[in-house]
Amino acid sequence: MTETVLIVGASGIVGSAAAAVMGEAGWTVLGLARNPPAQSGVVPVAADLQDAESLKAALAPHRPTRVVLSTWMRRPTEAEMIRINGAMVRNLLDALQPAGSVRHVALVTGLKHYLGPFEAYGKGAVPQTPFREEQGRLPIENFYYAQEDEVFAAAKRDGFSWSVHRPHTVIGKAVGNAMNMGTTLAVYATLCRETGRPFRFPGSAMQWNGLTDMTDARLLARHLLWASTAPQAENQDFNVVNGDVFRWSWMWGRLAAWFGIEPAPFDGTVRPLEEQMAGDAPLWAGIAARHGLAEPDLNRLASPWHTDADLGRPIEVVTDMSKSRRFGFLDYQPTDDAFIDLFARLRADRLIP
Repeated sequence: MTETVLIVGASGIVGSAAAAVMGEAGWTVLGLARNPPAQSGVVPVAADLQDAESLKAALAPHRPTRVVLSTWMRRPTEAEMIRINGAMVRNLLDALQPAGSVRHVALVTGLKHYLGPFEAYGKGAVPQTPFREEQGRLPIENFYYAQEDEVFAAAKRDGFSWSVHRPHTVIGKAVGNAMNMGTTLAVYATLCRETGRPFRFPGSAMQWNGLTDMTDARLLARHLLWASTAPQAENQDFNVVNGDVFRWSWMWGRLAAWFGIEPAPFDGTVRPLEEQMAGDAPLWAGIAARHGLAEPDLNRLASPWHTDADLGRPIEVVTDMSKSRRFGFLDYQPTDDAFIDLFARLRADRLIP
């Protein structure tokens, strides 16, 4: 049977990687967005997740067998995040119900499941690391939990299976994405090289010295493909990371070397990128003009606030992958190679010089 996957967020870091992997597997790929961009191998579906009627009309001609939910909307408070993001998942699954074609829904969330929402990120009681799926939910409101609950309710109602995927910081290529550390650091390194500014680690001593891990978007895409078809992965939640661990005190030098610059010594002072890059939009526009880059708007490439949230954590964040290994997913991706591969793709696409 030919599979048809509906990817909600197909132009984002995770969604675009999933579209590529699932397309290569021979699946028909539908990409839902309010204004879907042209993507090779993706059938565009234009709809607004907040508009139930537009969803019903847009999805009526389609019969997806698999769904990947890899999008969310940021709002100023967690209560608003819960309301908006829960409603978007509910509207989508309600619109898909009449066709009765969906057999599996994969929801991508993240480690805020263990760390808490942005309002209480890494504060209060945090489970022991490495994070394991069995640790469950924190006793605090979280829009990830609201998304999960909508999926669980629809699965019970409509009889499809589900999987929840919790990556750490995702490394991948997407323009205009709100959570994009790899491209943010590439832009920051380029600014430092072009202006002669020191390439300073912006985060905390804990992140500089402690162990951490990350998630390559391509590995996450393969995990989504696996969980969508493997019977043993049905109705399970999974952490998804590359499989290696590192310290930023080692990784920072690796990143600097690729750009041909020296890493500045770290003195323990937190220097957020949001402050360092606050006035850099004109500088980037000038760099883009000199080098003929495809994107002169700094704000469409870099998300300093989100990179600061990750690198500024005062706690160690390491993730356990044992559950996926036991269930049969054995893929591995060295994180330094993930960064280097991304930088090469950004240069090839004229997004950095």
